[in-house]
Amino acid sequence: MEPRYKRILLKLSGEALAGEKKFGLDYSIITEICESIKKCAEAGVEIGIVVGGGNFWRGRSSGGMDRTRADHMGMLATTINALAIADVLESMDIDVRVQTAITMQQVAEPYIRLKAMNHLKKGRIVIFGCGTGNPFFSTDTAAALRAVEIEADIFFKATMVDGVYDKDPHKYDDAKKYDTLTFSEVLSNELGVMDSTAATMCRDNDMSLLVFDLSRPDNIYDAVMGANIGTIIKEN
Repeated sequence: MEPRYKRILLKLSGEALAGEKKFGLDYSIITEICESIKKCAEAGVEIGIVVGGGNFWRGRSSGGMDRTRADHMGMLATTINALAIADVLESMDIDVRVQTAITMQQVAEPYIRLKAMNHLKKGRIVIFGCGTGNPFFSTDTAAALRAVEIEADIFFKATMVDGVYDKDPHKYDDAKKYDTLTFSEVLSNELGVMDSTAATMCRDNDMSLLVFDLSRPDNIYDAVMGANIGTIIKEN
């Protein structure tokens, strides 16, 4: 069976890497996620990954700290997560490169678009750290940007909910799940899938988004193979 998508950008939340601990890294969870990613790579899929840093630091919850400095700290948190994922994948004999939007040559390559695409063509997984490298932009926006830049077929947003709902399904029993949406609907209805900058970037660049549940890590592989899961968002 051939995968539906040749090249994907996978966004992983930092919180997902912490598991039930809610802070730090749960290597049993990371291993399960990486096993699914490995299956995708072995199926011939080219994979870029953007990871958040919320399991260590959330700039928006930093009290009275200067927002720019708080966001810089968050970028460093994403690098910790990127290196952890790289380590687990490498232990599975997967070729990985970590690229960061803030230069830190001793631990990672600087982000260079053409170099990243060359890695992907050679079958290497590329993990992008430090978001966009700029404060005031979320890692969702970084993921949308990288998806467009590397010419991904689709942007996968792996969350802790099995799709997009009209309201919080954890709070409301009558929440309605959408199978398909447009980015214009996401923005006009303020559905909270991602911040408006990320949604607008996807809309304006014809990038499709699939939102699905990461509590079952094999959903990554199933999504690559074309299984009907989650919510697909595309403008046309």
